[in-house]
Amino acid sequence: MIFLKAFLVGGLICVVGQLLIDLTKLTPAKILVIFVCVGVLLGGIGVYQPLVEFAGAGATVPLTGFGNSLARGVKEAIQENGFLGVITGGLTACSAGVTVAMLSALMVALICRPKDK
Repeated sequence: MIFLKAFLVGGLICVVGQLLIDLTKLTPAKILVIFVCVGVLLGGIGVYQPLVEFAGAGATVPLTGFGNSLARGVKEAIQENGFLGVITGGLTACSAGVTVAMLSALMVALICRPKDK
């Protein structure tokens, strides 16, 4: 049942993104930024965490989940370090994911050589 929940929630998030691409003049980059910002907003007000508990990876893997991680990291760092947590919290919470993404991109860039069309 957990797989079905993850598929449905993740699929609905993707449907929203596809509708934004099809029905608006927003570029994909702007839509990705909107998704991260919506994740931060929903995570900051505490609405996104129940969705994560319900859908698991269906809510954490999309970019809204990245925004939620940023918001959660900032909240925790503010409780521990005060105002300095505003700056350090998001970086600390998401550093592993960003590092893996960068190293993966580097490996693909080293293995795959672009060809002229």
